[in-house]
Amino acid sequence: MSTTTAPTTTFPTLLDGQPAREPIDALAFAGFAHFTAMQVRGGRVRGLDLHLERLVTASRRLFGASPSPERFRDDLRAALHDAPADLSLTLTVFDADGEFTNEPGERTLRTLIRTASPATGPAGPLALDIVGHERFLPEIKHVGEGAKTYYMRRARAAGFDDAAFMDRQGRLSEASIWNLAFWDGEQVVWPEAEILTGTTMGIVRRRLDGIPQRTEPVRPADLGRFRGAVVMNSWTPGIAVPRIGDVEFDASEELVRVAHAAFEREPWVVP
Repeated sequence: MSTTTAPTTTFPTLLDGQPAREPIDALAFAGFAHFTAMQVRGGRVRGLDLHLERLVTASRRLFGASPSPERFRDDLRAALHDAPADLSLTLTVFDADGEFTNEPGERTLRTLIRTASPATGPAGPLALDIVGHERFLPEIKHVGEGAKTYYMRRARAAGFDDAAFMDRQGRLSEASIWNLAFWDGEQVVWPEAEILTGTTMGIVRRRLDGIPQRTEPVRPADLGRFRGAVVMNSWTPGIAVPRIGDVEFDASEELVRVAHAAFEREPWVVP
């Protein structure tokens, strides 16, 4: 009796658009780098323009210069060429010199693309503890943020699933690896604070199609005014949040449906 072995799926890692032949993760994740994360389905992604804008803007902020959007697209195409059609992808930008300069000609910026199995995130719901924390350079998706994991673990030890951050002005901003959104029964409410504007958040905001939305400060004392809340990131446009701190919501699933419907209206794009 003969047996067959299922083929092994290989998810590639690329350095500067070429297959990485050395263990270089430590270089890219040494503490001074930034990245974007995306889900690929059928070789296509949603919100490609938002990912490219993030990469260029963050590179200029951290390094004083940036590769071109077309360079990033070339690297993405190279990564997807022989990869499975569906996968998770992270593109990290780091500086091989490790020194800041405002002279673009002196830049030695490199890209690291890592791929893995496709992901959809946890099923939820997720109850959030409230902790005081402000991320360094919150507008940039940078590496080396141990505080996010630290506060997530503390929240879980306290009986929650994750942590929502509150800034020094007492405003809720974002969760550990998530953007926050609230629902008053008619409008989507985005917290006004210094946050990382996620690509999924950007997609949902531009695709709400008739659903009103606003941005305003949201403090713990304001939570009772809302009927629901969700978290979102590159995995998913919405996971229900039934509780933040001591406040419970009865209509978070409504906001999940609104956010997912908006996200589905965004077209898939080939890099």
